[in-house]
Amino acid sequence: MNPARDPEVLQKLKEEDLRYVSDQSPGFFRQKIGKKFEYYNLEGKKIGDKEILKRIESLVIPPAWKNVWICPKENGHLQATGKDDRGRKQYIYHPDWVKLSQLDKFSKMIDFGLNLPKIRQKINYDLQRQTMDKEKILATVIWLLEHTFIRIGNEEYSKENNSFGLTTLRNRHVKIKGLQATFQFRGKSGVMNTIAISNPKVVKTIKKCIELPGYELFQFIDDSGERRVIDSADVNKFLKDLTKDDFSAKDFRTWGATNLSATYFYQLGPFQNLKHLKKNIGETVKKVASHLNNTVSVCRSYYIHPTVIKSYETKTLIPHFKFYSKSKPQLPGLAHGEFALIKLLQKYS
Repeated sequence: MNPARDPEVLQKLKEEDLRYVSDQSPGFFRQKIGKKFEYYNLEGKKIGDKEILKRIESLVIPPAWKNVWICPKENGHLQATGKDDRGRKQYIYHPDWVKLSQLDKFSKMIDFGLNLPKIRQKINYDLQRQTMDKEKILATVIWLLEHTFIRIGNEEYSKENNSFGLTTLRNRHVKIKGLQATFQFRGKSGVMNTIAISNPKVVKTIKKCIELPGYELFQFIDDSGERRVIDSADVNKFLKDLTKDDFSAKDFRTWGATNLSATYFYQLGPFQNLKHLKKNIGETVKKVASHLNNTVSVCRSYYIHPTVIKSYETKTLIPHFKFYSKSKPQLPGLAHGEFALIKLLQKYS
């Protein structure tokens, strides 16, 4: 659906006093004059208004961008677009839209957690399959998504950046030694990832994947005996078909970071003063970031549900988790901590 016609999107925009805009409509543009840029309005006249120039400069549009489009509206959800030095289209969004998008992502975590038992049951069932079919390889990939936090990856990004995600891994990126598989590859932003797993069924399947012809790691044999490669679209379709909800592979990283942070806070226990609080939050976010191979700032802003940090700050997280640690999870397929986390998000989000 066109976002401009989606009632839910329009309502959110209205609440934040934002307008949905498109770079297909007329916009401001820039020209380099000497070492500086000059900006021009819809009529092609040079912009002299200090407030408008201040807004444009605050966007910090990279000097290397070409074909730059700048939103003429201060409250446009999309503020600027352009092509980087590699010809890729880039976007700069309104800060309130970015914040709104993050909250929307976090709002899915309750339903995602409630669907985990169904996902896990299906994965465990398909891991038992005797043939190297699509279901078995999909199950392997999704098991790895949940337990390793590796990004899902896509072929286009892999080719452009010479970096890899789960579905774009090559055979050379994994080594099998006994019942352990170790992944080592260059991930997003050039960060080296080294991750070991020791689930016997998963390791055995990975070993069989390596034995198939071709260099792509996660391949399956279709009904006609042809080799096919699992990609991110396959994973996302599987999740949507199974849960009947709009989940994607990316939700595993958000859930994983949120769950880990809650667990670490609970293990650290209550803080004694403000200095102790800051120390505990810093340690927790740093630990979670190391699992995700992210920076601390990105991890805190984009992956850890804000309710978890807030509930630790207000001293509600520890007693909440202590209560649920003594009770049996009411949803089979969830650990005590996961059930406690869902209840925490339901109560305080």
